[in-house]
This record gives sequence, structure tokens and C-alpha cells, in this order.
Amino acid sequence: MNIWVNIIGFQLVWLAAVAGAGHGLWWAGLPVLALFAAWQYRVSLVPRADGKLVLLAALLGFGVDSAFASARWLEYSSAQPWPLLAPVWIVVLWMGFALTLNHSMQFLRGRYLLATALGALAGPLAYLAAERVWGAVRIDTSQGPVLLALALAWAIVTPLLIAISVQWAHAENAAATEART
Repeated sequence: MNIWVNIIGFQLVWLAAVAGAGHGLWWAGLPVLALFAAWQYRVSLVPRADGKLVLLAALLGFGVDSAFASARWLEYSSAQPWPLLAPVWIVVLWMGFALTLNHSMQFLRGRYLLATALGALAGPLAYLAAERVWGAVRIDTSQGPVLLALALAWAIVTPLLIAISVQWAHAENAAATEART
């Protein structure tokens, strides 16, 4: 049950952030992320690991998407606070994604090749959907190289975040076990 709520929660964050950005509402994903995070922290067996992952993903996502924006490969609608940096709404997406790593994406633990392939495929597809359906982002006219670069970035980031999520979840579980004894 919690896995399905996690999947749906992230999809609602994605939809609110992307549709909001496409309609000039850069902040629309924030309250949905807040609700999703509040629920997830309440039911999580590793809330500290989840919290650290959210912060790491926010920083990593800001860096990755700012690089694409600065190179002018991606142009974000509702580019708040600055047009050549990752906007708030895209960082919200990264934070929401982080909340799936110890939950609905847990099946990727130890399956780093699958995580790499999934990242390489799903990452660029999410940007394409955000562009074509919602107008939340504009991909540079030379889409092939940009989509390839997005695939490479997500092929690296996805297994990296999965590996870190495993490590932090194990550390939190070990600390909890030690505290009980």
C-alpha cells in the first residue's frame, strides 16, 4: 500500500510542478511536495536517510539542471529565481524523486545496471513530456545531443542516488538497532 501511495505522491508532485510551470505558476509543486514529504516522513522506516537524500538531490539537481540551463540546452518556463539556473520547480521534482528511492524505487537496490538504464530512458522522457505536453521546458533545437546529454546525466545520477540511499538507509537501521540494545 505505501509503495503505491509513494508512486502516486511523486506523480502528483511531478504533475503539479510541471503543469504549474507550464502555466506560469513556478510554486505549484511546493505545497504538493510538502504534503508528499510530510506523509512519507510519517510512514518511512528511514526518515533521516530520506531527509538527507532530499537535500542531496536538491543540490545535485540544482547543479545538473543549472548546467543545462547555463549551456542554453534547456530553457525553463517559470524560471524562478534566475533564467540561467535551475528553477525552483525543477528542484522540487528532484526532491520528490529522492523520496521514492527508499520506497517505490527500492527494487533498484543492487541492480545498478537496471538503475542506469532506467535513468537513461526515463530522465529524457520526463523532459520531453514536460516540453511537449505542458510547455514547462524548451529543449534546444538540436534535441538529439541534448537528449543524449540528459540520458547520460540521468544514467549517472540514478544509480549514484540509489547507492547512496542504500548506504544511508543501512546506517540509519544500524543506528536504530544499536540504540535498542
